[in-house]
Order: sequence, then C-alpha cells, then structure tokens
Amino acid sequence: MSSAQQTGTPVQAFASIRASVLLPLIEQIDRKSGKADVLLALHGLLRSQLDDPYAMIPMNRYVAIFEDAASIVGDSAIGALLGTLFKPSDIGPIGVLFSISSTIRAGFERLAKYVNTVQGGTNSGVFQEDGNLVWSYRLDDPRLWPRQQDSEFTLAASCQLVRACFARGWRPVEVHFEHRAPRDPATLQRIFRAPLKFGESANRIVVSGQDAVRVYRQEQPDLAAVLERHIADLSGKLLQSGSTVDHVRSLIGIYLGHKPITLVGLSQELGFSPRTLQRRLSEQGTSLRSLMREYRQSILALQKQNGVRLKELAQILGYADETVLWRARKHWECTPEAANDAAADP
Repeated sequence: MSSAQQTGTPVQAFASIRASVLLPLIEQIDRKSGKADVLLALHGLLRSQLDDPYAMIPMNRYVAIFEDAASIVGDSAIGALLGTLFKPSDIGPIGVLFSISSTIRAGFERLAKYVNTVQGGTNSGVFQEDGNLVWSYRLDDPRLWPRQQDSEFTLAASCQLVRACFARGWRPVEVHFEHRAPRDPATLQRIFRAPLKFGESANRIVVSGQDAVRVYRQEQPDLAAVLERHIADLSGKLLQSGSTVDHVRSLIGIYLGHKPITLVGLSQELGFSPRTLQRRLSEQGTSLRSLMREYRQSILALQKQNGVRLKELAQILGYADETVLWRARKHWECTPEAANDAAADP
C-alpha cells in the first residue's frame, strides 16, 4: 500500500464555491418546475451571480440549494443525474488539465491537487489500496449536512470525466458514499455501474490498478505547465500555503479506515521529520492524537444520525472492533475537551 501523491487542502479561510457550478442545476429546475428564481431568492442569491465565471458563493448555501432542489423537483437522485451531464469545460482549466492527462491516475492526482481553486473547504486525495487507486472526496465542515446531492453529483461528475476523457465504457471497482443508502439505489447503480457502499468516512471512487496506469495518450508537458500556472493564478494563493494542521486533517480524512495513520507516515507525506511535524502541530496548539480524535468524533456523530451499526462504525473509524470503539468513546468523554459533548451525548 503506498501513500497519496496529491492532496487538496483548504486555501480559503471562508469555504466557498464558484457560483457558475449551480447553472446546470438551475436550468434543470427551470425545466421541471419553473421555481429556480424562488429557490435562489430563498438563499439570498440572484440569477445574475451565476453568469459571472469568477463569482463565489458560500459553500453552505450551495449545499442547501442542492438539497432543496431535490425536494422541489421530487427526485432524490438529481445530483447524480446532473453529474452524468458534466463536461471537462465545466471546471475550466482543471477540466482541460484532466482531459489531457496520460493516465486516469494522473487525472485524479491533478483533480485532488487543484480542487480548492473551484471550491474551498474540501478534502481530496488519492492513494493505493490492495493494488487499486482510490480517489477520496469530502467537505471538511461537518455542519454542512445533509449533503447527499453534492456527494452524488461530485462522484457522478468525476466518473463522467473519466468516461469522457479516457474510456466511454469504464467502470469503477467500487463507489463509496458517506451518507446512508437511499430507499431505491437503482438510479445510482445504473449511473456508476459498480458496487455501492454507504455510510463510509468519505466519498470515494476505487479504480482498478490496471485501469489507473494504462496510458491513453501522450501528454503535452508544455500545455500542462501553462494550465497549471493559470490554475495557480486563479486560486489567488499558493496551494501549498495551508497550515500544517490543514494538511494533517486532509490526510486523516483521506486515509482513515484505509491506512494506518502515524506521525512517521504523515511526516513522510509532508516532507519533514516526525519531530518537526510534532513541533509544528504543538505550535498550533494541537497534536496528531487530538486531530484524530476530533475527526473521529465528527464522523461518529454524522454516522450515528445515519443509523450505521457500531460494527460498521468501528471499521469506518479505523478501530479493530466495536469494543475498541466503545473504549475510545469512554476515553473521549474523560478528556476536558470532550466534557461538554459528553454531557450532551445520550
């Protein structure tokens, strides 16, 4: 098992997304109900904002609009269905960069690296597991819930990118979702054409190792370099400028339940010694243990709402079994940081 090569970490203090991403959704609502302007107004937005390719909107409004749209049109799979219409040009130069990549692996590595130029507060990365390539996607803020439509749209759109740019008949090995299974997953099954798993710690697409490294085209290094410089300019900041805590949280979100998370392993990912990593986290008032606990607590709270069984929760959170999870929860409740949560925990 090898580690992730690229991760997308927060580059914006205020999580936001390009408003134009909502255009296909609004067009769909216009066709089905004619209530698009009402929906936008309810969330404090104007249609004219969507026409500006550089306008940004808060991530919480984007997620809420997507969820409300599913109710308005009466289709719980609207996010996934819209994802099947996705084109590389819909995410500008990032999509073009994906489309000229020589392999599926290179495409997903670039998508993970640059995702925060399109939307902030997003955790994305790639890693190897059991000979396969895994691409992971998750919004950082646990308060952005429910977010089924964003998750299904993003994964369906990513699959569509692969099919449009590499192989029309491509199928993932597996597709993972962090939300609970819908009553009827038939539409999702038709779209992804792969086994689906729900109640996971993140949304993931698993690509077979053979598919991931197959060379589909000869890459143009000069064009790729120009696109990457343009993407960096659009971001307004260096993608590597996130704090050490941001980077560690991102790696925890990618690997939890799939790879041992250790100070040594993370320091290798980040390019400095374990002692330096420990010191930097300490300077920012935290530690790897604390960040792991915080992340596990946020996942536990979400998945309990989803009705996920303790045995499955233990696996998702990287514990050997539910007994170890129970002991960990008791330990959390004994720490000063968890005192308030423990008092409210049923």
